[in-house]
Amino acid sequence: MTTHTASGKAAMIALAAISAASPAYSLDKVRFGTDWLAEADHGGFYQAVADGTYARYGLDVQILQGGPGAQNRALLLTGKLDFYLGTQQEQLVGIEQGIPLVDVAAFYQKNAQVILAHPDSGIETFQDLAKLETIYMTQGGFGAYFEWMKANFGGFHDGQFRPYNFSPAPFLANRQSAQQGLITAEPYEVRKQTGTEPKIFLLADSGYKPYATTITVPQSLVDGNPDLVQRFVDASIEGWYNYLYGDNAAANALIKATNPEMTDGQIEYAIEKIRQYGIVDSGDALDKGIGCLTAERYKQLADELVKVKLLKADTDYTRAFDTRFSCKGVGLSLKR
Repeated sequence: MTTHTASGKAAMIALAAISAASPAYSLDKVRFGTDWLAEADHGGFYQAVADGTYARYGLDVQILQGGPGAQNRALLLTGKLDFYLGTQQEQLVGIEQGIPLVDVAAFYQKNAQVILAHPDSGIETFQDLAKLETIYMTQGGFGAYFEWMKANFGGFHDGQFRPYNFSPAPFLANRQSAQQGLITAEPYEVRKQTGTEPKIFLLADSGYKPYATTITVPQSLVDGNPDLVQRFVDASIEGWYNYLYGDNAAANALIKATNPEMTDGQIEYAIEKIRQYGIVDSGDALDKGIGCLTAERYKQLADELVKVKLLKADTDYTRAFDTRFSCKGVGLSLKR
């Protein structure tokens, strides 16, 4: 286990590397807001800060972590951030509301959303989850992916819903229940508390296909400074390759310095699951590069959202994304 002293030393090394990698000329300052507290799910971005990749692309990137009470998407809309870590569904709904934002890259080819079940509850398939009396979900999940579950699998119904308040205690106390989570987080907490791995059902492997960890920017930035957008996307892509396949110690030290509650065990588990389930490097990313975003995937999700009445049929989904900045094979040579 890395000690606090070693962690601090690694963080100082990371900062020294950033300084050494920074060219003499002035860097473009960029403010990037994430969707949650610093964690391995943001690893590639912290990697690009820690190893100087952003600086090599002429960028001075400040990462503002999200978390309880953070309003980073609102800060993007008011011009206080340049980039935001969003989701594809959030973006499509925003377009329907006339919000002038656009996705330019998608780092999670698979949404990390999972449903967890007890290993001894007789639940073997995703469809089996419909047999359970209770599924703990956030209100957001209930109004999003659960609508998809009801529309595509028989047996799911609103009576199964119970609020999930980010504690596994109710789930652990009820053997005939399931709980939402992220592949990188909740299964680790359950395993830590019980000593056993829960049954894990990744929604993406059952047909729920939205991107996650998308780079969302104001349309005005795409129109006014496409070179800045391209450099940020390319550097972030390289950051993710180096984080997954290279030395990520400095990035992890920076994550822990930013979010002191993050542990080595949690980070190691998250990276393992990101690799195992192909969260970042799968599908189109395998031959077109990490971060690849396609029009076909946006149409697929838009059609699903229309089907479950979460999006109006006449919404112009093509305004939600711009494919010019990804799928160019950037960073493929770094995979090792």
